[in-house]
Amino acid sequence: MMRKLLLRLCGAALTLWLLVTLCFVLLHAAPGGPFDAEKSAPPEVVAHLAALYHLDQPLWRQYLDYLAQLSHGDLGPSFQYPDFSVNELVAQGLPISCLTGGLALLLALLVGVPLGTIAALRHQHMSDRLLMAIASISQALPKFVIAPLLILLFAVKLHWLPAGGWASGDGSSGNWRYVVLPVIALALPNLAYCARLMRASLIEVLQSDYLRAARSRGFGEARLLFVHAFKPALLPLIGWLSPALIAVVTGSAVVEQIFGTPGIGRYFVQGALNRDYTLVLGVVLVAGAMVIAVNVLVDGFRLWLDPRQRE
Repeated sequence: MMRKLLLRLCGAALTLWLLVTLCFVLLHAAPGGPFDAEKSAPPEVVAHLAALYHLDQPLWRQYLDYLAQLSHGDLGPSFQYPDFSVNELVAQGLPISCLTGGLALLLALLVGVPLGTIAALRHQHMSDRLLMAIASISQALPKFVIAPLLILLFAVKLHWLPAGGWASGDGSSGNWRYVVLPVIALALPNLAYCARLMRASLIEVLQSDYLRAARSRGFGEARLLFVHAFKPALLPLIGWLSPALIAVVTGSAVVEQIFGTPGIGRYFVQGALNRDYTLVLGVVLVAGAMVIAVNVLVDGFRLWLDPRQRE
């Protein structure tokens, strides 16, 4: 088991290195540069900025310098935010992305599991078809469509919630209002998938032979559902949780950009638009490290649970 875990860790380190190298090459191969907007500045000023950030060095030298920085945990300076390092920007944005992503996943579970259960218990009835039709539409709608619709309804028409922005951090009681719409926009597709997954899993369990045998012995439907069917029906959902959590935390760039939420997704978009190489690389590296770490933990958990996989 230890050998497999060590091999998995070595594979994770190799994957992370390949990710950083590929992103570094692609960013520098793209047209434009971080100081192209400074066209009105004298050429000597632009040359000074390039020299300040070592962009006048050969590409291989820049790459080796960046790897040397990474070995000390330094993600480098930001070109777009000169008063902040990339470490500081990621430290500011990551908790916000984790907060909105975690709340979105919690909302998806709290609503999606009951809806999937109701649909499974009402299998082939009108309510089942209606719920699954709504879930299919919600899952099919992209987030860049859901977010403007939420702003139009709850901010522009009803004036219930702010259209965007983020809390000032002064602890005022209305700060939660800035979180609601981004969380709903992130939660809706996951909620729909969660409901569909729960429905399919519960229907399969309810039609299994051991539940039919239990039903023939006179067990009540409530006992069959909550004691014998609910736990095995939740297993596919548990397997879905880790990739879903990673997706809502690291894949929320569109939602954060639309609502002006200062998470790492918004920093990624702004960095890509302004050719802020170090900021984009820093966000990609953090997101990639999170994905790899969760996958390694899940693999270790499976090895611990299933002795057959240790052989």
